[in-house]
Amino acid sequence: MTVEAFDRVHLDGTGIDRITEAEVVAVVREAITLGRGGRILTPNVDILRQAQIDAGVRVHLDDADLIVADGMPLVWASRLSGTPLPERIAGSSLIWSLSRGLGHDRRSIFVIGGAPGADGAQNGAARAADRLARECPGLRIAGTSCPQFGFEKKKRTYARFLAEVVRAKPDLVFVGLGFPKQEKVITRLRAEMPKAWFIGCGAAVNFVAGDVERAPLWMQRTGLEWAHRLGTEPGRLAKRYLKHDAPYAMRLLAGAASRRR
Repeated sequence: MTVEAFDRVHLDGTGIDRITEAEVVAVVREAITLGRGGRILTPNVDILRQAQIDAGVRVHLDDADLIVADGMPLVWASRLSGTPLPERIAGSSLIWSLSRGLGHDRRSIFVIGGAPGADGAQNGAARAADRLARECPGLRIAGTSCPQFGFEKKKRTYARFLAEVVRAKPDLVFVGLGFPKQEKVITRLRAEMPKAWFIGCGAAVNFVAGDVERAPLWMQRTGLEWAHRLGTEPGRLAKRYLKHDAPYAMRLLAGAASRRR
């Protein structure tokens, strides 16, 4: 099963693969076996919106081997346009399904992100990796990193961070630093690790570590996960969700419906 086997649904200029989560895992496992690296990008409404105004975001999308819909509005828009995506595939779900799949093959992962540890306690990346290793038999942990805020602005610190990941030689790297920082990190790492797979997974590391609670399953399935996130982080997310993303989502849905007519 290759990436080329899947066609793409185009939403506001962005092609999204018509693929299930299980198929994503199968593609990655097969590619690693064949020595081929790759990059998964999981755009939501906010990323699609940014792609319309920021050429840098478009560069990351163009570089991805797999693009999957991390947001129910994208799935709804695909249905309205008459070219339905099979399901929503969130980075917060892929961190588990990919880890289980790689565990079956005794492959390794590297986890980046999470909250810093307080008073000598383990940081979020280490705690997330430990939990994944416990719950995904066979999975190997190549390493973890919880870089300090602003690390990417310090040339030597950034270089040491990149070198640490490269030396670990993981099969797959989860980068939970938030968009677009995580995508910039992946671009740098991918140039030096052509056989590895990468996915920017946002808050997934925090979810696995237990530092942030993910929305209940019914909210995930009904497209209300954003409301849960807004309730837990109103100061950071209110302007983005309500002022920018909600109006864009309405335009996206209306445009999809009109194109089908």
